[in-house]
Amino acid sequence: MEEMMNQAPAEPAEVSLKQEKKHFSKLGLMYFLGTVIILGLQTLVSLVVGFLAPDLVYNANATFLLLMMPMYVVAMPLMALLIKQVPAFQVEKHTMSAGKWIVAFIMCYAIMYLSNIAGQIVTWIIGIVKGGAVTDTIAVTAGSLSPWVSIITMVLITPVAEELLFRKMLIDRTVKYGEGLAVVLSALMFGLFHGNLNQFAYAFTLGLMLGFIYVKTGKIIYTVVLHMVINFMGSVVSLWVLNASGYGKLMSVANDPAALAEMLPSMIPGLIILFGYFILLIGLVIAGTVLLIVKRKQFSCNAGAVTLPKGRRFSTVVLNVGMLLFMVSWLVMMVVQLFQ
Repeated sequence: MEEMMNQAPAEPAEVSLKQEKKHFSKLGLMYFLGTVIILGLQTLVSLVVGFLAPDLVYNANATFLLLMMPMYVVAMPLMALLIKQVPAFQVEKHTMSAGKWIVAFIMCYAIMYLSNIAGQIVTWIIGIVKGGAVTDTIAVTAGSLSPWVSIITMVLITPVAEELLFRKMLIDRTVKYGEGLAVVLSALMFGLFHGNLNQFAYAFTLGLMLGFIYVKTGKIIYTVVLHMVINFMGSVVSLWVLNASGYGKLMSVANDPAALAEMLPSMIPGLIILFGYFILLIGLVIAGTVLLIVKRKQFSCNAGAVTLPKGRRFSTVVLNVGMLLFMVSWLVMMVVQLFQ
């Protein structure tokens, strides 16, 4: 009898673990199917446009909108419907003051800026190894877009779609297993979803911050607005300041001393603005880094209603069919992008 009592808990624990693995597998599968829908729709649109209006390929704004809008209007809503097939759990709601939101923004910007530099260093090293630079297609694309196209897509639509899919919907379905697990998984899948190493580096670290804010507030509006402001600064303000300063024109004659000397005096006001903006960004990064260090002890995550046993968490959460399909597919795309 004593031996039976000692062995009794083992069977339910094992059965429960199998159920939890199925939960994560189904969740990963829904995100993978959503990925297939997105990529399939973008491929279809590209083929149709290339056949019916091949000249649009040379219009960066039109091409970008034709690829992005079907994704946001059709593919991502279908992806959300698939994800809703997986049971969700309640995240406790709390209010975030304006002051705390501003502090969070400064920390988010710092961690994103620094991790972006780290990502660029890694891709630079990979470029040396492969014998050719790794093209940052997102940066190239963003630089060629109209400010209004950037505002509509990257500032207004993208943050809402991504925060709903990779913060609210994903964390709502994993927070039961602990806030830390939910935040890390959300950040990892969010980073992979960007499909290239340059963006993965800062999307992952920013995802950690945004995920932490969501599990502590339960209100997606806070992370949506943070995401919007950060995208606005990166894809609109920074490019506007760079273009308005005339920096590009100055660099085009950098190897011509006579032309450079002639152009430089008229460029001084713009370069002062550029320098001032650069100082502002560096100030944000320094302030954010200091805040991250000072407040590091506040970044604690609560345990969930279900605790996965140590040594079995990775195999339960990641080593299942659904999650592997999602993660491996995006990893392959990242590797292909590096060596194109």
